[in-house]
Amino acid sequence: MKLLRFGPIGQEKPGIQTADGKNLDCSSFGEDWNESFFENEGLHRLRLWLRENQSKLSEIPKNARLGSPIARPSKIICIGLNYRMHAEEAGMPVPEVPIIFMKATSSLCGPYDPIFIPKNSTQTDWEVELAVIIGKRAKYVSIENAMDYVAGYATHNDVSERDFQLRHGGQWVKGKSADHFAPLGPYLVTKDEISNPHKLRLWLKLNGKIVQDSNTSDFIFDIPTIIAHLSQYMTLLPGDVISTGTPAGVGMGLKPNPRYLEHGDVVELGIDGLGNSRQVAMNDPEA
Repeated sequence: MKLLRFGPIGQEKPGIQTADGKNLDCSSFGEDWNESFFENEGLHRLRLWLRENQSKLSEIPKNARLGSPIARPSKIICIGLNYRMHAEEAGMPVPEVPIIFMKATSSLCGPYDPIFIPKNSTQTDWEVELAVIIGKRAKYVSIENAMDYVAGYATHNDVSERDFQLRHGGQWVKGKSADHFAPLGPYLVTKDEISNPHKLRLWLKLNGKIVQDSNTSDFIFDIPTIIAHLSQYMTLLPGDVISTGTPAGVGMGLKPNPRYLEHGDVVELGIDGLGNSRQVAMNDPEA
């Protein structure tokens, strides 16, 4: 299944995309795609409900805004330097264990919402990433069983402010958490639709030019390793997002001159089987 959410910011309703590409309103199911939904076998219950009700559902208007495909999760956890070529680009050694940092859940937004360039920002950057959505509570999970805890996958742009991240002291979270720094979607694709998440092309364009073009086969740490590792240090809750790192081609790594987002820049990104998203960079209207 492909789960989506639509409507104005803060008023999103649940929906699905069908195999023939129609977006259907699932408001009558009575639940949002949130922690409670996943925790209580929501995907299974939704499949059964759709068998009886899909033909009765109305189509979502073509011009409807899409929000994040999941309601605000308890955590957005990110993995740094998880592609070998990106580690080389950054001039950093290949990590021996996953590098973990957090992204504020208030940064979550829809796949076509603008990227807000924060006040005093000089180095807002792009990062296409495969996001993994957790389907059930995970604690002290083994690598062998880790994939049992995956609900599905989504396209994620881990927008980053490099000056805030690297030169404002403390951890990376400062450069990762501004409003609209986590466009997610267009939908959550359940894991049964993705035969091999470790062999997916992912790409990103800046103003129509490809700047990132890689494959999850370049992962340093695969998804089971990441989930098992994280679950030793924190409980992963249903709906939590794990963003698995970005490949080479970020603005900070462009040679000879780094390139950062400016007002009016257009970012497009996609992952095989997970759909494409598009954001226009704009100066934060509250700055």
